[in-house]
Amino acid sequence: MKASKSPVSNYFSVLIDLLRDRHSFMAEIGKNERVNRKIIALLFSSSIFFAVYGLIIGASSSWMQAISSAVKLPILYLMTMMICLPTLYFFNILFGSRKNFTQHLGVVIAAVASISVLLFSFAPVSLFFLISAPNQYSFFLLLNVAILGLTGFVGVKFLYDGMQLMSEQEDETFEGKKNRTKLLKSWLFLYAFVGSQLGWTLRPFFGAPEQPFQLFRNLEGNFYQGVLNAILNVLNLN
Repeated sequence: MKASKSPVSNYFSVLIDLLRDRHSFMAEIGKNERVNRKIIALLFSSSIFFAVYGLIIGASSSWMQAISSAVKLPILYLMTMMICLPTLYFFNILFGSRKNFTQHLGVVIAAVASISVLLFSFAPVSLFFLISAPNQYSFFLLLNVAILGLTGFVGVKFLYDGMQLMSEQEDETFEGKKNRTKLLKSWLFLYAFVGSQLGWTLRPFFGAPEQPFQLFRNLEGNFYQGVLNAILNVLNLN
């Protein structure tokens, strides 16, 4: 008699199913099959992966920053999703979609989970440069911003494909699908902008080595200005 899997193993098995065959996974969400189970499992597993990556990038400053970043990084991605999801759902409904809110949430959280897995796969790279170049804060920051940007781009592409698949399952006019595709493209820009600005609001995630630990910093400047300053520091132009 086989021993039953633990709840944690079941959660990660859902994530493995997503990675192995995302087309079938998204198709099941489109058919409203076990969507709630998928959402809970992906929320659990992605939060762990985000926390691990946050722990590494925060360790560039102090152990307190590491713990803070391990908590704040999952919050960043989940809050971005919560802020932007209602806009996607209601506009899709307005343009003819018959999918419910839970199905929309399932597709978005699947995309977020894919980002978390990619970040987790980059964690050894980030840890290597943290150990081998401990005094190169600006370089370490830019490296991880690039990793976050790359994984975010892949996640957005994942989300776009998932929403298109759900749209194809619906029996409707070509015009309705075309309008929702335009809406989705605009929404993805909104999602990226909200995510970057929210990340700036919740900073620090890295923690400048010359500054004491701060849970949050004053709201000054913006994300893009911060990245530009880091580039200038690396090039010794600032």
